[in-house]
Amino acid sequence: MNEKIKENNYRWMSLRFIVVTIASVVFALNIKSFVRTGGILPGGATGLTLLIQEIADRFIGIKIPYTPINVAINIVPVFIGFKYIGKKFTSLSCLVILLTGILADFIPGYVITNDLILISIFGGIINGVAISLCLLMDATSGGIDFIAIYLYKKGLDGFNVALYVNACILITAGALFGWERALYSIVFQYVSTTIIHVLYRKYQQTTLFIVTRFPDEISALIYKMSNHGSTIIYGRGSHEEDEDKSVVYSVITATQVTQIINAIKEKDPSSFVNVFKSERVSGRFYRIPED
Repeated sequence: MNEKIKENNYRWMSLRFIVVTIASVVFALNIKSFVRTGGILPGGATGLTLLIQEIADRFIGIKIPYTPINVAINIVPVFIGFKYIGKKFTSLSCLVILLTGILADFIPGYVITNDLILISIFGGIINGVAISLCLLMDATSGGIDFIAIYLYKKGLDGFNVALYVNACILITAGALFGWERALYSIVFQYVSTTIIHVLYRKYQQTTLFIVTRFPDEISALIYKMSNHGSTIIYGRGSHEEDEDKSVVYSVITATQVTQIINAIKEKDPSSFVNVFKSERVSGRFYRIPED
């Protein structure tokens, strides 16, 4: 049994390594082919790195490679990752940071299009896919992602931190290099964020209201599958005389919804399940830990 677990862990780590390597290549190609062509500034550490590079080039006349700037920006976030999030998670993220930087410095650029609308949309899509690949493999592209995940683990909204940092980057870029680039960068970041929300749902919560005749069994099932508790509300069906009903109320991680609903239907085929997105959760909520 232990050998089987070790084998599964080895396969999972191998898959993670391969996928984050592919994501790093995609990041670098996107920077060289879309981002630099359009003068776009992505969010987070990548955008800040590109902004510093351009400021140094235009105003000081010094061309600084991508890698040393990006590594310097990520020192504090990486420390937070190792200390508060997870060692494997942070180690894989460091691989993404270093490999993306090295590739961005050395691979040649290839201009696919000069149309800024196409660059903003398709560059944003590619960026969002690459970030999602990292997140799905329990890694990140670095920078603000570490801080956002740390805040999510504390039950806080990490989105505001990313919003403020990106706003500062765009305002600086607009003031120095023109507001048109800043506006196209907003489109790029919006598209990228939308793709991430579609593909990666680990930190999104979903509320379940389940009308059932077996509330205790359903509650136990939800806890066994998700580590999330439930509240049982007792009532009566409005169209069935003298038939008692119970509502099981629970908030779970969005990625677990389909699996849990299928299990509920197996336990009680006549159950009625209402599913809707939770805007915000305050209080104790089990969050799947990073390793």
